[in-house]
Amino acid sequence: MAPMKILVAAKRVVDYSVRVRLTPDRTGIASDGVKMSVNPFDEIALEEALRIRERGEATQVVVATVGPPEAESQIRSLLAMGADRGIHVETGRETAPLEVAHVLFRLVQEIGPGLVILGKQAIDDDCGQTGPMLAALWDRPQATYVSKLTLSEGRVQAVREVDHGLETVELVLPAVITTDLRLNTPRFIKMPDIMKARQKPLEKRPFDGFGLDLPRLTVEAYLPPPEREAGLRLESVAELVTRLHDRGVL
Repeated sequence: MAPMKILVAAKRVVDYSVRVRLTPDRTGIASDGVKMSVNPFDEIALEEALRIRERGEATQVVVATVGPPEAESQIRSLLAMGADRGIHVETGRETAPLEVAHVLFRLVQEIGPGLVILGKQAIDDDCGQTGPMLAALWDRPQATYVSKLTLSEGRVQAVREVDHGLETVELVLPAVITTDLRLNTPRFIKMPDIMKARQKPLEKRPFDGFGLDLPRLTVEAYLPPPEREAGLRLESVAELVTRLHDRGVL
């Protein structure tokens, strides 16, 4: 198999351990003073790319992100994990999946990767749209929710997690892959790797420089989930059956 480049896309999100709060006007998520991290599924995507490179099946791993200037911290951590170089497309506003897909498509045209790997979804919006949209723009095959990946002779075999179990598909490279939770466990970043990451190339580009003229997604408001009613303590099975009958469940 000929050596190739791998492009990994990543997103800056509120850390999974933080309890998400809405802004007072409910137009967004409160982020001031909140811990931010790399989207966990994107860390899995990078880990898989690094393993492919370490097996000698790829020559370079490039990581890209679209986000605010503060996202440099997250892309530096991905460089510390082992990515060879980074591309930070800076923007001061929220971007929709379609916009990010178009940016990634432009990068794909420049870099010429044999494989693009993304997390199956971001934990902030749970859209899961960027990977499939990129595959459509690129007109290349895709495999989503992948839990096992094998490369061989210009093809990739992917095991997907679907509702009824597991599905195995084979794609001709170049292709787009989105990763599921069980694909791997990302490696621990060591302090020497963090120091080395400061010397790795990180290219910064303005989002407006891509000249995209796409429909804008506008969020009117965020609403918290409804409050759950307090539970009832019942004295007997007969009382439980009676209450279920009264509610029309039985």
